[in-house]
Amino acid sequence: MTGYRDRAHAGSVLAVALDRYRDRSDVVVLGLVRGGVPVAAEVAAALRVPLDVLVVRKLGVPRFPELAFGALGPGGVQVLNPDVARRLDRHQVEVVVAAESAELVRREQRYRAGRPPLALAGRTAILVDDGLATGASAAVAVAVARQLGAARVVLAVPVGPPDAITRLAGLADEVCCPLTPARFGAVGRYYLDFAQVSDDEVTALLAG
Repeated sequence: MTGYRDRAHAGSVLAVALDRYRDRSDVVVLGLVRGGVPVAAEVAAALRVPLDVLVVRKLGVPRFPELAFGALGPGGVQVLNPDVARRLDRHQVEVVVAAESAELVRREQRYRAGRPPLALAGRTAILVDDGLATGASAAVAVAVARQLGAARVVLAVPVGPPDAITRLAGLADEVCCPLTPARFGAVGRYYLDFAQVSDDEVTALLAG
């Protein structure tokens, strides 16, 4: 296999690889917004388990936002990279945390649409995205899921570079990735249709 028609096709392929989790009452599939949600919706439907969303916000260093000093998750979860965070003064950290906390709350309210808060305590969380590039966002999502109390964290992605998969295998309890091309490039090259996913699409998929 060299790629996927679209995110739904990618989700159906992942679902086959994750079949052992079918019909398990302790399992929840979490789409990483936004592109991971259409993939996750296919996985959850095929496995007949609940679908939810995991909103994670990166905490970027002021003036160098691509460099993260941590991340935020729902329920006040905060994961910090101490090697980076300790180089910043307290005020810088507080300003970024406040801004990203507000955005996380906005997205949670939009996507959850009145549904109860995410509950992962004691459950197996299958984190689904539409692909990996560096794997940095996925690593943060795994850490957030653990802080939310997940008993087991499974990372499931349709495509990713071998080095990122190897690194994430040391963080998650299991990594499922059917396509690991040696000469990777970008995630979008492995999809015929890789159109941007809108907030409205995410909300509609989560509403079922």
